[in-house]
Amino acid sequence: MASTVTPASTGSAASPPGPSGSAVRLRTPRRRHSPGRPRRSVLLTVLTGLVLLYSLVPLVWLVISATKTQEGLSRSFGLWFDGDFALWDNIAETFTYDDGVFARWLLNTLLYVVVGAGGATFLAVLGGYALAKFDFPGRRAVFAVVIGAVAVPGTALAVPTFLMFSTMGLTDTPWAVIIPSLISPFGLYLMWVFAGEAIPTELMEAARIDGAGEVRTFFTVALPLLAPGIVTVSLFTMVATWNNFFLPLIMIKDPDWYPLTLGLHSWNAQAATAGGQPVFHLVVTGSLITIVPLIAAFLMLQKYWQSGLAAGSVKE
Repeated sequence: MASTVTPASTGSAASPPGPSGSAVRLRTPRRRHSPGRPRRSVLLTVLTGLVLLYSLVPLVWLVISATKTQEGLSRSFGLWFDGDFALWDNIAETFTYDDGVFARWLLNTLLYVVVGAGGATFLAVLGGYALAKFDFPGRRAVFAVVIGAVAVPGTALAVPTFLMFSTMGLTDTPWAVIIPSLISPFGLYLMWVFAGEAIPTELMEAARIDGAGEVRTFFTVALPLLAPGIVTVSLFTMVATWNNFFLPLIMIKDPDWYPLTLGLHSWNAQAATAGGQPVFHLVVTGSLITIVPLIAAFLMLQKYWQSGLAAGSVKE
């Protein structure tokens, strides 16, 4: 009479039957930890905690300081609250000070981000897909140009860009900030690498066999698979455009076209001037309002980094 062999646990091979017909479980040898490993783990934890503390302390100071009045900033400890909780009053005063110019700066920043960062993401997706999935003469030269452009800092190109835009009559206009923001060499390189790994060639060939053109193949097959890379590039370009300071500083002189970074800088300079208006509490509150959209964008879009949208696209 044949005996029944009980299957082993998931992920391990079936155990051979023993003399009495029952299954015999094979013990997996335990991995011995070296004596120095706990010490390295503790050191790594301490270093990570220090980096986290270094990153969070300025944010905590900003949140606490935004709840204080102008007088409370000078009479209280920086990392603790004052007696008067003035956060909502500070926010209201920030949006109404100087005829509500802060709201105008916020709208300008949104314009630069939507048009500039959105356009840069779109161009990076198109260029990265084409460079990764199409073979054409001069591809190696394009790769060298992209890598070289990534290595060049943006500040090195600010003065030549200003001279060129000044000749074209585009300085002191929104186009002086939007047009340079449309070019993102790092975003193009990132999408190039990501598209080469995320889009199986078999899917593209199957779509072409079914009669789909290149445009339809891109939008129906490739674009959904590129979603994690698109989110990553869009966040990088959005943060770079939102925090852009040096380019608007040399391009724009009209306060009506200031972004938030340049507007808060002008308020800070005004508060530091002898006899100037006491608006440092508005600078702190405005800085807190400025970083809230960035934090919200990271929290809402982080799921696209953690999910593999290409999983299951190729059926076995």
